[in-house]
Amino acid sequence: MDQSTLASAQELDFSLLALFLRASLTVKFVMVILIFASFWSWSIIFRKFLVFRAARSEAAAFDQAFWSGEPLDELFDQIGQNPEGPSQRIFAAGMLEWRRSHRQDGELIAGAQSRIDRSMDVAIAKEGERLNAGLGVLATVGSTSPFIGLFGTVWGIKAAFEQIAISQNTALSVVAPGIAEALVATAIGLVAAIPAVIFYNKLSGDSDKITAGYEAFADEFSTILSRQLDA
Repeated sequence: MDQSTLASAQELDFSLLALFLRASLTVKFVMVILIFASFWSWSIIFRKFLVFRAARSEAAAFDQAFWSGEPLDELFDQIGQNPEGPSQRIFAAGMLEWRRSHRQDGELIAGAQSRIDRSMDVAIAKEGERLNAGLGVLATVGSTSPFIGLFGTVWGIKAAFEQIAISQNTALSVVAPGIAEALVATAIGLVAAIPAVIFYNKLSGDSDKITAGYEAFADEFSTILSRQLDA
């Protein structure tokens, strides 16, 4: 490499900001989309960690109150028909149907057990939807970001070769900037995709565990009510 070419290459700024500013409009648009997707993913990740931690704390506190020996009717009167906590809402759904299943003479309407179970199943399904809200975004970002970044890279390389053809110069100072700008798009795509995939798997597993806890509680509660029905 001659000294003039080397000097020209050394004068180029290869910082991320400089590469972004020199990129074509299409590549810039791709980079902006990927950066936005990355920030969106991290906001969902942090929010889900807070939601899951609150759900675990609420479930532990309610489980302690449920097994404290306090009469279930009194516990239901304390939390009301529209409580705030997920475990409380599942319990309230079962208790509300339990009370509705009693006639004015105190006898139970036929099929009370199945209606109580269905009521709690519906409540669990709603809580599962709340827990999983936003995880689809992580899955989408994780699966599409590398391809969006690859599109930006292909387009950037195409523009680089066009510049080479126009200038009729294959010197490093002409080739390197365009290739570097193009590769940044793929790099940003991977930066957005890798955390999204990792935390999607982690949060999906946590959501399944919390939902399984709700289902276990509903089974235990249903067993208690079944004993009272048999009595």
